[in-house]
Amino acid sequence: MGAGGGLLWGAYGISALGTWLAFDAFPLIAVLVLHSGPLAVSFLAAAGLAVGAVAAVPLGPWLEYRRKRPVMVATDLVRCAALLTIPVAHLLGALTFVHLLAVSVVVAAADIAFRSASGAYIKTLLPPEELLVVNARFESTNWTAIVLGPPLGGAMVGLFGPVVTVLADAASYLLSALGLRAITAHEPRPARREEAVAAGTAENTGNAEDTGAAKDGGPAENADSRSRTRELFDGWRFILRDPALRPLFGNTVLYNGLLMAISPLLAVLMLGPLGFAPWQYGLAFALPALGGLVGSRLARRLVARFGQHRILLATGVLRACWPLGLAFVRPGVPGLVLVLLVEFGVITSCGVFNPVYATYRLERTPADRVVRTLSAWSVSTKLGTAALTALWGLLAALLGPRTAIAAAGLLLLATPLLLPRRAPQPLAFAE
Repeated sequence: MGAGGGLLWGAYGISALGTWLAFDAFPLIAVLVLHSGPLAVSFLAAAGLAVGAVAAVPLGPWLEYRRKRPVMVATDLVRCAALLTIPVAHLLGALTFVHLLAVSVVVAAADIAFRSASGAYIKTLLPPEELLVVNARFESTNWTAIVLGPPLGGAMVGLFGPVVTVLADAASYLLSALGLRAITAHEPRPARREEAVAAGTAENTGNAEDTGAAKDGGPAENADSRSRTRELFDGWRFILRDPALRPLFGNTVLYNGLLMAISPLLAVLMLGPLGFAPWQYGLAFALPALGGLVGSRLARRLVARFGQHRILLATGVLRACWPLGLAFVRPGVPGLVLVLLVEFGVITSCGVFNPVYATYRLERTPADRVVRTLSAWSVSTKLGTAALTALWGLLAALLGPRTAIAAAGLLLLATPLLLPRRAPQPLAFAE
């Protein structure tokens, strides 16, 4: 990856470790500090994602025509500053539910911008045959952070309270920004928006002039206005028109939404009625992450042997089979072991699926549409997660967290039906 790639990888690893040190920090603060119930905790997760996603919609077209590394640095600094307000407010005795919600909105919007920019940045730096290798390395780094982060974060919560992990997360974003800032590799200048608009509308403008319909300044201004409106939805338009990305899009939005809707309910169930300690809760999600580390290391070999599409289908099915087991968790060691086994199955399957799917998506997306496509994908995923989290919070309030978790697990079993049945074209990977 070179020196620049090493710094990029290091920045990603630092921010990933900070994120997982603060694993479920906002639900933990809501439960342990603000004494919120399951409906409020689910609303916090849902509203933050939804408003943040809506706020991020205009960012995709804006980012497409700008260098990506400065945007990544800026979003790291924004997330750092927003998160720092939480420990400050806590020390002053002024921390409120509304404050948590506002910070979650800012972090969600910045996260979408960062992910969209980073995907495009990686594609500009690397040849196509290296995308799967690098995506697998980033995936393994993420799972390594999951192995280390939640147990350490759980211990920190037990010793100092949940707010301290937010401080660690903020520091990780600052270190990530410094690492990205140190990269000296040249990033090609994207085409200016005016150039892209002119290229895309020249033919239409010429046709208008030929028919006498053009007026002084009218066609250019109208074309630019229409172009700005269309750019907001270009990512979705491209996804929905692609026969391979369209079903994969539906699958990932629904799967991620249902899986994430379970998370706050499981936190309330384990930390509340079942009486698990915070460190046990963190351990239940950290040890299974070893499966993600193994899966991400196997992804390239499995694709080379069985083909990209087969692995995408197989792991897409496998990852949907496990979450239903979380509805049967009980107190004590047996319950903890059950969560460990279920999470290990989910995470190992996702450890293979995620880098293959990320590479598949990048390969099928033209370079000049990567940011808008990834932005649309992230916005949709977060909106879907927000809607399902809010709905499942309401369901948990009416029927109980265990029943809501079981309902999500049953629906997850149907998500493989949305996977692309056929590969539109064979895709080769370097050995």
